[in-house]
Amino acid sequence: MRAFDRLEIGPVRIQARRLVCPYTVIGVRGAGRRARGAAVPGRPETFHLIYRYEEPVFRPEDPESLALASMIAAQVALNYGLFCRTLRFRGAYARHDRRFLSTMAENTAREIFVNKLLRPNRFLTGPARELQDARIRAPESFCVARLVFDEPSARRLSRDKPPAPGNPSARGGWAVLSSGGKDSLASYGLLRELGQRPHPVFVNESGRHWFTALNAYRGLRAADPATARAWTNADRLFSWMTRRLPFVRPDFARLRSDDYPIRLWTVAVFLFGALPLMRARGLTRLVVGNERDTTRRVRFRGIRHYDGLFDQSLDFDRAVSRYLRAKGWKVQCLSLLRPLSDMGIQKLLAERYPRLLAWQVSCHAARLEGGRALPCGTCEKCRRIVALLAAAGTSPARCGYGREQARACLRRLAEEGEQALALEPADARSLLALLEARCLLPFDRNGARSGRSLASSGRNGSADAAGRRLLAVRLDPRRSPVGDIPPEIRARLLGIYRSAAERRRA
Repeated sequence: MRAFDRLEIGPVRIQARRLVCPYTVIGVRGAGRRARGAAVPGRPETFHLIYRYEEPVFRPEDPESLALASMIAAQVALNYGLFCRTLRFRGAYARHDRRFLSTMAENTAREIFVNKLLRPNRFLTGPARELQDARIRAPESFCVARLVFDEPSARRLSRDKPPAPGNPSARGGWAVLSSGGKDSLASYGLLRELGQRPHPVFVNESGRHWFTALNAYRGLRAADPATARAWTNADRLFSWMTRRLPFVRPDFARLRSDDYPIRLWTVAVFLFGALPLMRARGLTRLVVGNERDTTRRVRFRGIRHYDGLFDQSLDFDRAVSRYLRAKGWKVQCLSLLRPLSDMGIQKLLAERYPRLLAWQVSCHAARLEGGRALPCGTCEKCRRIVALLAAAGTSPARCGYGREQARACLRRLAEEGEQALALEPADARSLLALLEARCLLPFDRNGARSGRSLASSGRNGSADAAGRRLLAVRLDPRRSPVGDIPPEIRARLLGIYRSAAERRRA
């Protein structure tokens, strides 16, 4: 599985609105099979990772700015600790930076090993596919690369001011990591309703993935001057790196899939990219949109892991918050939505914030039509959103779905049942029961309605019970603890959630 000998990151260069960091692979192996973008075995190759901001966020002579830029630039590299001998980080990495990167490199290697190599992965080719059937004993360490850091620079950090983003006059300000999906839009709407001052922060990838965020960015930009954006070519770097992995199919970019070929450390690429804006604006809370079901520990072949969702888990939020506190940065990373299900979030957005709902795009392959981003109507996310909207009594057309697209999504659910939804099994069964009880599932290929839902099987009671289960407020000490909600909004936020659950439709 070793694709190259060494990956070097940095040193980073910064300007007031920009950072540039070289990624250099050395000792590339077996990549000569690719025609376009092919690597030359043995020859060093370099790609420049870029982040660009619409306002000044760095001070080129400030060691703190350089240290923050170095951490932003390092995140992509954590996906490749399984595939090289050495990860060399060249730049301003202090003790807490090194500890965080080392810990996350090990955890990411474990997640990739289990979820991308041991489990079925249509992107793999050659001997790598045999790992799924091989007898594997869990190693003591999953990250095979040795992490090497340059010696600290002689330029010491300034001691006459706190290094934290945040100033006393703006303490408590909120940044909402925004993507155009239901979670970030609902988080923004909740904070506005609670009398807070949220700053929507979009991280604009250079590829088509930006289409997902485009409607929300344009709408919020026109309505709220606090809206911010950072541009990055990290998606191009990921593709560039993937072409240098000889066990990934050369045509990976043409395969239609809801998953990435290898990488699983993705959220941090956006999250760390938002920190300079927070520091410049004096914001101290970073809101991400994750639900309760993204925090789960499972076992596969005796290996305990996070099911590929670590960077969306409560443990991730807490790890980032601990790291920032250790650095002296008074920033908390959190989600407001963990007590809610997907259905609860979608219904809340549709009923309380209809203007924001009109900007929602939750799709893996959105397209532009008449200047507006529209969902593809065929991916798993589209099936899920159509089902949630229909079950909540909201027309999928409000999120850009055509009538035939919505029918096709519901028809596939009728044919495949809960297997067609990326939800916890109990939630998927409850959602199908609700759709069937309201006669929203079309006939399947055999001329009968789906027999896979709760309503037809008799499990877990009636469709009304299914609706109550989907909309219930789910506080849990392990996955959605009430103490992680900031105290100044806790009571009112839970009041909104309980009120929305009580207004469920029969």
